[in-house]
Amino acid sequence: MFVTGHNGPPDGDPAAATASIRDVASAAGVSYQTVSRVINNHPNVSEKARQKVNDAIALLGYRPSRAARALASGVDRAVTVLTSNNSLFGYAETLGGIEEAARAAGIQVAIRVLESDRADDVAAAVEGVSDPRSGAVIVLAFDRAGARALRALPANVRSSAAAESYLGRRAPAADRDRWAWFDDTIAAEQATVHLLELGHKTVHHIAIPSTTNVGDRQRGWKRALVSAGAPVPEVIHPHGWGTAGAHQEALRLLRDPAVTAVLCGNDDQALGVIRAAHDLGLRIPADVSVVGFDDVPAAGFYTPALTTVRFDFAGLGRRAFDLLMNSQAPEPAPLEKPALVVRESTGPAPLRRTGKTTSDKDDR
Repeated sequence: MFVTGHNGPPDGDPAAATASIRDVASAAGVSYQTVSRVINNHPNVSEKARQKVNDAIALLGYRPSRAARALASGVDRAVTVLTSNNSLFGYAETLGGIEEAARAAGIQVAIRVLESDRADDVAAAVEGVSDPRSGAVIVLAFDRAGARALRALPANVRSSAAAESYLGRRAPAADRDRWAWFDDTIAAEQATVHLLELGHKTVHHIAIPSTTNVGDRQRGWKRALVSAGAPVPEVIHPHGWGTAGAHQEALRLLRDPAVTAVLCGNDDQALGVIRAAHDLGLRIPADVSVVGFDDVPAAGFYTPALTTVRFDFAGLGRRAFDLLMNSQAPEPAPLEKPALVVRESTGPAPLRRTGKTTSDKDDR
């Protein structure tokens, strides 16, 4: 991905025929890593630097060869993405980032879906992508199935990963330069602190599945509560990642008048909690504050608009692709840090909850 290419000399200038990426960097007064990012259309480049690089490219008649970039990286055919899901927001956005970066490099992307985290399903999927002659592999290791597939990949298969942060931080030294992840712990801690600073005595947590028994979002939530000397409620584990399971659990949880703040593992779960509050006659945020994770496109249009943690999943996908292709050592573009986006679903803790805690159906 970060190699040189050549173009015919402009206006008959023979010097242009030997122009390299480092020549472009020198002419533009930037690093060759910046030139690589401009060539590959990464967003993390200032407009001023981008213009300098483009001017230098035009001056020198340099044109990167997609084929040369692919061959130099050792990935000359295709990249296969191993994932257990291709529809959930974080997965889909990460896949989109991989595809975007691969398209810019002239490399095809295939997707192999892990049917489950069972040993035989993981082994079958890994075997299907483990021929080093057929390309390379990127694993989305956000869950148990992905984590097991990542560990099962043979060492001779060129690979990288977008991983859950717990898995990434504990990666073997040989793998750390090939795995990308966000710091979910700090993100969850910041979201919990936000709720505590609004006066809530504690924060309840509805968790998403993790590669381990205790996910990093759960760790960050607990760390914030312990640091503040707040009670640590029991974690709620609904079935799966979705809205329906969270809604069912929230119908039970929100009947307790002591529950005034809920941190959800993702925005789909937060939507389930918001609906449960509505079903129980509770107001958000007057009676209960709700925070999600991921900042799905619809989050700002929930009623009320959802306070959530924003992740640059597409950037994570681009970085995983960069790490896969990066045999020439330039640093990939930096990842945007997770950021808390405060909207309408969080507010000061109520002095007492005034909404009813039984649904109309239960009253009959």
